[in-house]
Formats: sequence, C-alpha cells, structure tokens
Amino acid sequence: MGQPPRPRRNLWPAIGFLAALAVLLAAYAVFRGDLIRYSLDPRTPFQTYRPPPAPDYARPSAWYVLPAHAGTPGPADPAADVFFVGPTTFDGGHDWNGPIGDREAERIFRQVMAPNYAGPFVRLGRIFAPRYRQASLYSLMSLSEDSRQARAFAYGDVAAAFRAWRTRYGGQRPFIVVGVEQGGTLASRLLAEEIAPDPALSRRLAAAYLIETVVPAERPPLAPCQARGQAHCLAAWVSAPQADPALAQRILDRALVWRPNGELDNLQGPALCFNPILGATTDALAPERLHQGAANATGLDWTDRPAFLARQVSARCEGGVLRVSDPRSGSLTASGSWLDQHRAPGFNLFYADLEADARARLAALTRP
Repeated sequence: MGQPPRPRRNLWPAIGFLAALAVLLAAYAVFRGDLIRYSLDPRTPFQTYRPPPAPDYARPSAWYVLPAHAGTPGPADPAADVFFVGPTTFDGGHDWNGPIGDREAERIFRQVMAPNYAGPFVRLGRIFAPRYRQASLYSLMSLSEDSRQARAFAYGDVAAAFRAWRTRYGGQRPFIVVGVEQGGTLASRLLAEEIAPDPALSRRLAAAYLIETVVPAERPPLAPCQARGQAHCLAAWVSAPQADPALAQRILDRALVWRPNGELDNLQGPALCFNPILGATTDALAPERLHQGAANATGLDWTDRPAFLARQVSARCEGGVLRVSDPRSGSLTASGSWLDQHRAPGFNLFYADLEADARARLAALTRP
C-alpha cells in the first residue's frame, strides 16, 4: 500500500515573517545613522549639565603625550616643540563633553589618531598633546545651541593647556601648532586669541596646521601659507572626494567657525584651502606625481615611521574644499563602524607631504 499523502504545511506565516524581517532590515539600513545619532544625544540642556572635572595641566596625567624632562630639554631633543590638539575620540551618550581618561577615547587616540596625525611631526619637535574635555562626536553632528556650547566649553581646556605649555615648558623655543578636525577648530581660536596678538610668541611659530578644519578665508587668524619657504603662517583645509561634489557642499553648509566674540557661527563666505602636496594655499592642481606619500599608521606606535605610499592621489582646491582623487591603495579608504567613518580617518593621505612641509617651514624660521 502506498503512503498516505502528507498534509501541506501552510508556508504563508513563514513568508510573511521573512518579508517583515526584510522590511525591518531595510529600514534599519536607511535610518541607522539617525538611530545612532539619537542614542548619542545627551538630551540634557547644556545650561543644566554638570561637566566632568577639569584637568590640571601641571600634572602629567592631564597630557596624552608629554616629553620626558619636559621642562628641561636635553641635547638629543629636537629644537622645536609641537602643540598637538587631537580630534574627536569621545562619542557621547550621557555627556556633552568627555571625561578625561575615557577608556575608548584613549584607545582611539593611541592606536589611530596619534600615529596618523602626530606622527608626521615627531621627528621635528617634542610633542605636547593635552587631554581635554572634548565635545562629543554627537555635538559635531548637530548645529544646536547646546552643541555649540559644548564645543566652546572644550576650548577652555585647550587654552589652559597651551598657557601651561608656554609658561612651564615652552621657554623661547620655536614651535608648531597642529589641530585635527575638532582639535583644528579649537586651535583656530587659539591662534586668534593667544598667538596672533602676541608678536614675540608669533615670531616663534613656524606654522600652524589645521587638518580637516574649515577656516574663513576672509579673516584667518594668521596669514595663509603661500610657499614652502614661508614661516609664521597657517595651513588649513577640509577635504572631500573628487567624485562627491555634494559632500563638499554639505561640509561647507554645516561648518561652524569662530566669531570675534568667541561664539561659533555658520561659515559666511569662502573657506581657506591649503594644498599639502603643493605646500601652498592655491587653486592649482597637484598631480599624483608630486604626492610624496600617504600612510596608514593605525596600530603602530605613534613614534614609529610608517611605510609611505607615494603617488597615490591628486588634489585641487575647489570652492574652498580640497578635492582629492581616490587613492590607489585599498588601505587608504574609510572603513570601520558608522561612528569610525564620522571621525578623522584612520590614515593620513598627506603624511610625508606634511612632514616635508613642516621641516621646510621650521628651517625658514631658524635660518640665520
């Protein structure tokens, strides 16, 4: 005898579940950024927010990087100092401003930011990199008044750290200022309020490098760098891929810059654009053949010199944004989580170019 026919299973509930799951996954992919942003919102008015305790820059613990015998440089030390203001490494959540010593923020600084962005200057000067109560990554995604106040609050720490460097460690040594992303915005105000008004101090400045930072072209805090043999000048730029003109415009539309009253406001007018390959603030094209070298130094010790990848990109300033071609190497493309892709990238397209540029400006400053 044959087997009795098996009853057909009703597949519709399973099909319906899979369809609903597909819709949910698609919605998450579309709105993932908004969901992450919402999770990082402190949802506390800054006026009632209690920030973390302030750092004491007389203590080594207030510095990410502080040279050994910082107050008494030895004969083997470089002749210059580098005041380095790091980029955002604190995501947010309950706090508008990150506490000193946040573990994840420290890890990102040590493994990603310092090797890629302080690294080009290690062989030129002693690095002084202050910890500061940085405004959260969320505050850089919002134009709200609370976000602006969090970023202004962070400046107080950076200014205090610079004064501590100047009075305790700087002496009469030549120096370079480097700021990256949020750190560049804070360093821009530092130049305007602490350095430019002081002729004796500004004469010791070889250059200021404000990396991935929007600075108004009409009233920069220092004279823009126009040639490699020039000292006492400012090199500032923000970059975008050549293939994404919409991104370049969004960057400028959302850029906040300092006003003379110390408040952050939307950019009005053109932005300053320095081309690191050419070593000048110019709209001229820098072809790939002039590119001295990119580096992906993530995971290296920040004092190690990484292998350079030369002739990787061309670059040109267009409309106040440095438009950069796609790198040839896959190690120079953004990767990681959604949050990682909203920080300064874990590589430096102009590592070797910046090292050579800073060396030339330091030589021009110290030339008899």
